[in-house]
Amino acid sequence: MMHDFLLNNRSELEKRCRAKVAQRPGRSATEQQLQSGVPMFLDQLIRTLVIEQTDDPMDSRKISGPSGGGAALSEVSTSAAQHGRALLLLGFSVDQVVHDYGDLCQAITDLAFERDAPFEVDEFRTLNRCLDNAIADAVTEFSYLRDSENEAKLAADAAEKLGFFAHELRNALGTATLAFFAAKTGNLPLTGATGNVLDRSLTALRVLIDRSLAEVRIAGTPVREAKVFSVADFIDEIQAAGNLAAKVRGSTFTVTTVDKLIAIKGNRELLFSAVWNLLQNAFKFTHADTEVTLNAYALADRIMIDIKDHCGGLAPGTKENMFLPFAQHSSDKTGVGLGLSIAQECVAADGGTLSVQDVSGVGCIFTVSLPRYDITAG
Repeated sequence: MMHDFLLNNRSELEKRCRAKVAQRPGRSATEQQLQSGVPMFLDQLIRTLVIEQTDDPMDSRKISGPSGGGAALSEVSTSAAQHGRALLLLGFSVDQVVHDYGDLCQAITDLAFERDAPFEVDEFRTLNRCLDNAIADAVTEFSYLRDSENEAKLAADAAEKLGFFAHELRNALGTATLAFFAAKTGNLPLTGATGNVLDRSLTALRVLIDRSLAEVRIAGTPVREAKVFSVADFIDEIQAAGNLAAKVRGSTFTVTTVDKLIAIKGNRELLFSAVWNLLQNAFKFTHADTEVTLNAYALADRIMIDIKDHCGGLAPGTKENMFLPFAQHSSDKTGVGLGLSIAQECVAADGGTLSVQDVSGVGCIFTVSLPRYDITAG
């Protein structure tokens, strides 16, 4: 009888299954983690076979489930689903789910042949029914959870992307509002520095919208053309917008002179977004009546842009998560926690890095590092 054979050779069958699993790459789970797999299935198979030798053989369906599967609750379906879930959490693939049960089938067949153990046709049918139901339920649960994880990730990515877009829109609109307010209250002409800030902000709004529409049309990341531009001219534009923000915040904004010959090759709009986000962050958290400083300079083959504030320094454990999306590290929750994350992404798109230095008791220094490009070399 098959159930006697399985009982007498259970340890050998499990040993052979473990040996097969060990030969496949990426399988390092403990026996406890995989307890809902082969060991539990063997127990259920044995009990199913025993019941089928009684006067009520159909009671075995409570353990094995019916032939052909279907929506029927059984012990095999429950434990197989748990096994599929366990393998997904351990990072395994769907084919490894199937292999686990296939290994047992192969082990039973090989050992029965070696020991010349005769099985009845009905016993083989029971074995196949249990295996079919277990594989189907394990794969179904595995696939359902995997698809759910993928859908959740896609939704999170879409929310983050929408958050980035809204954040950039708000930045451009905020700068335009500052420029308009300054021009209106000061009765200033729109042909000077304030007018340039307003013009650039409105242009940025148009570029953001056009870029987003293009992304929707091609369902991908837009091509960002890299161009060579003067660091000095770039900092001049940043300074014009920064002067307005500093006035609103009641801070002093200091910009050091920049070498006219150093340049950057990249996407100007992205870099402007990055530096402006860093400056907004500095103005937001620097203490009243203190200074925010912007320095741009060459250091060997790199262009360094430093934004220094007087926020008092970072709280313990804050630095490690500074650039995570939606992370907020102060009591001021007027933003959505995307500014630093956007800045890092924009800098990285131009082959650069963004780092932060905590000056305890004083403030922070955010540094953008980008490849240097000399105008004289171009």
